[in-house]
Amino acid sequence: MLTLHRAALVLPDPADPTAPSIADGAVVVRGELVEAVGPYGELTAAHPGARVRDWGAAVLTPGLRNPYGHWLLERAYHPDPREEVGVEPVADGLAGSTDEARCGASARRGLQRMLGYGVTAVAGPFERASVRTAVTRSGVVGLPVPSGPSGPSGPSGPVRPVGPVDAVGSSGEPGGADEGPLDPLAVLSLAEAVYGRVAAGGRADFAVFAGPEPVAGGCLATVLGGRLVYRRR
Repeated sequence: MLTLHRAALVLPDPADPTAPSIADGAVVVRGELVEAVGPYGELTAAHPGARVRDWGAAVLTPGLRNPYGHWLLERAYHPDPREEVGVEPVADGLAGSTDEARCGASARRGLQRMLGYGVTAVAGPFERASVRTAVTRSGVVGLPVPSGPSGPSGPSGPVRPVGPVDAVGSSGEPGGADEGPLDPLAVLSLAEAVYGRVAAGGRADFAVFAGPEPVAGGCLATVLGGRLVYRRR
């Protein structure tokens, strides 16, 4: 089935200052891939049978990259709501823990919360088997080490597998990724935070933000591999 995502503004590649933006734009998704990107009028005429998700006055961008995955998923603890201790990560709540089941459950909750901020890629290293499994099963792209502002080649290109390799964090020490928030836009500009680009033939990983521009806490929806995995209620 084809799905057409319409937004007041589509930014296919915010990391490239020369890349054009598309007012009243749309992204056509077939399966897990982007089929077309362009003006809404043109794409709806070319795909009359597509299901339309109209995001109104929103801005559609590539998904975001969280560079603090090692700390957030392997050291911080994400409480279960039933514990009634809040929802914020508990700093170093997993430090020294050998309970892989607890670590994996915490990582799954942390990844789910990241989706609510438009995150579709997260940087490691991921040294715990339970965390690597959680990342892989989530569908979020796992990056072994923090990448630069533009990241690797992005969803359209090769991505190295998640694994206990290149276990050097951003501080240069093994497992030394800096502490940081779940929402990349709390500390990074959009150009620094996006991962890859929204382009025909690439994996359909993107985020939708309340207009007129993406800001921290403004994510309305996240699409991962063509699936709508988060929608603000």
